[in-house]
Amino acid sequence: MSINRQLLLARRPENRVSIDHFDVVEAPPPPVEDGEVLVRTRFLSVDPTNRVWMKDVPQYMPPVAIGEVMRSGGLGEVIESRLDGFARGDLVFGMTGWQDYAALKPGGALGLAKVPTLPGITPEKFLGICGPNGVTAWAGMIDVARVGEGDVVIVTAAAGSVGSAAGQIARLKGARVVGIAGGPAKAAKLVSDFGFDAGIDYRADDFADQLKAATPRGADVLFENVGGAIMEACTARLNPRARIALCGMISIYNGGGSARHDWSVMLAKRLRVEGFNLIDCGPIWAQAVRDLSGWLAAGQIRDEETIVDGLEQAPEALNMLFDGTNVGKLLVRVS
Repeated sequence: MSINRQLLLARRPENRVSIDHFDVVEAPPPPVEDGEVLVRTRFLSVDPTNRVWMKDVPQYMPPVAIGEVMRSGGLGEVIESRLDGFARGDLVFGMTGWQDYAALKPGGALGLAKVPTLPGITPEKFLGICGPNGVTAWAGMIDVARVGEGDVVIVTAAAGSVGSAAGQIARLKGARVVGIAGGPAKAAKLVSDFGFDAGIDYRADDFADQLKAATPRGADVLFENVGGAIMEACTARLNPRARIALCGMISIYNGGGSARHDWSVMLAKRLRVEGFNLIDCGPIWAQAVRDLSGWLAAGQIRDEETIVDGLEQAPEALNMLFDGTNVGKLLVRVS
């Protein structure tokens, strides 16, 4: 009998996350009911929203309850199927959680989907550039911001999976793209590896001056992942009637920073601000994945992954998002 290791939320973190916030238990794999598949988890998607789900605050999904398996999207292999259209050996994406085995069925926030087999595209890409992160970037740039030829675009947290995809999509649509990331190496990488027009280190003493120099005529779109002081600096560079695609507020998720913002600037500049997240993306998902996988296969966009090995490393891996030590999509390889 296989053993199902599970990370159950035991206490809510106030700042950094550690394995001590979880009970690590072993149990048999869950039974499979009609209409379900039993999946062995291969990769976990590590995203800022994992940290939000640990908080007992109002949010777009219920918080993870104490004693529950930590919620997470994942990619896995079907071990047993009692669901039409799914067979043993299929690779699927769904809400696996931080565990070795999960019983999944269609529906819910992320549903259950087969991972396509496309030449030159490895399955884990469908957790990143061709999956939730890429779709989020596509939605923000194309559906929300409606980026177009001649726009000047600022992307925050631009070296991450969502930000790097968002910037590249904007470039494909004819925009000039300025990316903001942590550290000179990441800022340089935005230009050399991801094709941004400029990369700026937000930790630099002259960050504001660099941002001004990179946007001499202002900016028309802000793809915002961070919030706080960085968002305020970017908002100051926006032109009247610019668009803000509000994707995330990572600066406050881990207990630091402030959600407060000077809205008078938005009023004076008549900015359009629209928040969005993955649960809004159902209607555009198929088109976004077709575009993203086509661009990736054609070499028009690229991505990178940071992979951490071991289920019990998931809490420390999550901290990497807030420390800025990952590049591109952050994954935990479970098996």
